[in-house]
Amino acid sequence: MASTVKELEPKMVWEYFESISQIPRGSGNEKAISDYLVEFARQHQLEVIQDKALNVIIKKKASPGYENAPVVILQGHMDMVCEKNKDTVHDFLKDPLDLVVEGDYIFARGTSLGGDDGIALAYGLALLASDNIPHPPLEVVFTTSEETGMEGAANLDCSHLKGKILINLDSEEEGVFLSSCAGGARAHLILKTQWVKEEKSGPVYSIQIRGLKGGHSGQEIDKERANANLLMGRILYSLQEDMHFDLISINGGAKDNAIPREADAVIQIESKNIEKLMKIIEKWNDILKNEYKKSDPDIEVKIELVREISSEHLSEEIKGKIIHILMLMPNGVQSMSMDIEGLVESSTNLGVVITDKEEIRFISALRSSVESRKRLIINKIKVLASFVGADFLLKGEYPAWQYAEDSKIRSLFTNKYEELFGKKAEITAIHAGLECGFFAEKIKDVDIISLGPNMKDIHTPNERLSISSTKNTWELLLAVLKEIK
Repeated sequence: MASTVKELEPKMVWEYFESISQIPRGSGNEKAISDYLVEFARQHQLEVIQDKALNVIIKKKASPGYENAPVVILQGHMDMVCEKNKDTVHDFLKDPLDLVVEGDYIFARGTSLGGDDGIALAYGLALLASDNIPHPPLEVVFTTSEETGMEGAANLDCSHLKGKILINLDSEEEGVFLSSCAGGARAHLILKTQWVKEEKSGPVYSIQIRGLKGGHSGQEIDKERANANLLMGRILYSLQEDMHFDLISINGGAKDNAIPREADAVIQIESKNIEKLMKIIEKWNDILKNEYKKSDPDIEVKIELVREISSEHLSEEIKGKIIHILMLMPNGVQSMSMDIEGLVESSTNLGVVITDKEEIRFISALRSSVESRKRLIINKIKVLASFVGADFLLKGEYPAWQYAEDSKIRSLFTNKYEELFGKKAEITAIHAGLECGFFAEKIKDVDIISLGPNMKDIHTPNERLSISSTKNTWELLLAVLKEIK
């Protein structure tokens, strides 16, 4: 078993992986790696384009006998997620990664590895540098800032590309080929505040929802986990039916793409209603523990005395609108795929609710692999905003890559995988965004597949890349390119 990177096979792939690991390339800090790629192309006398977003396109002519083959686009992103252990001394702006080989894995000591998507760079550079690998004309595309919103792919001018076959090298499971991904956006419903300045006596309580599992709003949205923001809406709706209260603030969730685990509402009541409030909260504890006994067994509604007097609260009109929004906001799975069994097609997640002096903002992350279904969710939130007299703002929109019934590149990869390794590949999709969506939108009739070697714990200091799987995926890639004539 090899003990250093230099001993690993395929040799050229690992040499380039080691080289790029010496260059800091966190998202937003890609100038050095982008310039390295440009210099590599010039040294190898290859056509190169570097754009304002620091994306790099390198073109290589076909090897002998493949001059009339269709052009193939190979694509990956050059940025990495920079994470380190608390006791690790490392400056991601200037320090190289400390690569370690251990058994079948390579990792970086104390930091994330950047295998996502450094392996795509290594594969691409090895192909471009080789002089004995049969291949069709190649257009190798390295994009920037994928990890922070796919800005590179969004700004890429695809008129520079002639290829109608795209192999995306940004997946993390060998033999599992992605065939579609969701598009998405962030929808902001913004309700202007109306404050009533009135000093009132009476206990001010914080109602707190705790103990939820949460999770990624794409990968875990089908797990029926509780959304703390929506649960708070149910509690406030129930509360207003039984007693009067003033609402001072409501806040919940930390990220729009995470199912919110916690929410807090600060209310003021009359002293005579203290016992009634406690019974209502106790009732909701029982209701929610029953409803979510499987998905969120540790769910808890708590109440805490904050103070005995308040100087201002939200108007009755705004309180009513907040409750309407929380009761009516679309959330969770909206449709399932008819092409891939068990795949969520469309969903939305009310991830964040924030109260400040000027406004209450409700932020949802929505996804769909079908553009019209994504638009439907957007329009539902727009209609709700109009209904309550709120503003609507759409941010960070990215396109879907829709499943294609007939894909020649997918068939070629699946057949070659079984031929090489004696087992069937899995065709699946993800309910999250990939850069493939931008290419599908910008290049008419492009045939796309996404694949990659086995990686574990990406975006963490425990990130590691399988050496044997890297070799298998390289051999598969070469076998497929050899067949494209």
